[in-house]
Amino acid sequence: MIPGTENHARFLLGQRAGHYESYFQRANHPSRPLAFWIRYTLFSPAGRPEDGIGELWAVLFDGETDAHVAVKREVPIAHARFDREAFSVGVDDARLDAASLAGQVAAGAHRIAWDLRYHGHERPLLLFPPGMYEAPLPRAKSLVGVPMAIYEGTLDVDGRVIHVGGDVGGWVGSQNHNWGSRHTDHYAWGQVAGFDTHPASFLEIATARLKLGPVWTPFMTPVVLRHEGREHAVNTPLALLRSRGRFDYFTWHFGFETDEIRASGYLAADRSDFVGLSYLNPPGGTKQCLNTKIATCRITLTYKTGPRRGAVDDLLARRRAAFEILTDDRGHGVAMPASAAGSGGMGVSDDGARDS
Repeated sequence: MIPGTENHARFLLGQRAGHYESYFQRANHPSRPLAFWIRYTLFSPAGRPEDGIGELWAVLFDGETDAHVAVKREVPIAHARFDREAFSVGVDDARLDAASLAGQVAAGAHRIAWDLRYHGHERPLLLFPPGMYEAPLPRAKSLVGVPMAIYEGTLDVDGRVIHVGGDVGGWVGSQNHNWGSRHTDHYAWGQVAGFDTHPASFLEIATARLKLGPVWTPFMTPVVLRHEGREHAVNTPLALLRSRGRFDYFTWHFGFETDEIRASGYLAADRSDFVGLSYLNPPGGTKQCLNTKIATCRITLTYKTGPRRGAVDDLLARRRAAFEILTDDRGHGVAMPASAAGSGGMGVSDDGARDS
């Protein structure tokens, strides 16, 4: 991957190989359990590029009332613009670039509109070694274009105007990019953009397994932790032998180790913190994504070498962590909004009531 091209689109218009590509932004209020997640997606089914679509998603997570609002809209692929030569994305009249994003989704009884600016000074974070991004495997790629992004602007959620930034300071989160020919079969993904105890630290982690015919691979847990000026990456085949992760509904325990540190931790949230979303899979079918941005994460980190050998850092993020589970299982108990069709949309509110 050429530095500076991390956010360039990978999709070739008209390609017959199945493909999905998403750019999502997410951020948390500095002190309250409020968060937004906005996703611009292009989907092209294998062998049927003429049936491709653009998707626009938006969710407000409100951990004070549990009145989460999620909306989605689909448009023909001709109305999705994903630039291969620059960071410039559009789905219908919604836009995204390296400094701002604006758009709206109205579906059923719900509407979310956004007009946001963001900035960040950290280099992109790669969950995999650079060479793997151009290789056939893994078939699902993921990176963080702007870790520790600071957002300002406004959200309008069903007529409720939320000022992002302003007197309370910018909301902190990240700009992210993922793509591939198929979704990973089963995974948990997590992210923390600033811990309560260590505001400059950033975590990106996943625990995933693949299905090869009737056989499941073991779980693998790649991790990148930026902490106290160092990047601790556990993401090569050999290094992954030193990491572990197991998750259920809705707790995830993990551990990892490098030559410098040893760490263990967890991500957890209540069922009521999650919104259920349906993701189309390029080879066919759908995956169920259980999504929250107000989880809690805690990591206990022990230094193995250097001047702090034996010292322990306790990293804690209360109700400001991202936690997603992708699954085919239907027994999780999270309400799944009805799927959109064509240029329609869906909406879901806090009590799981559905609008189509």
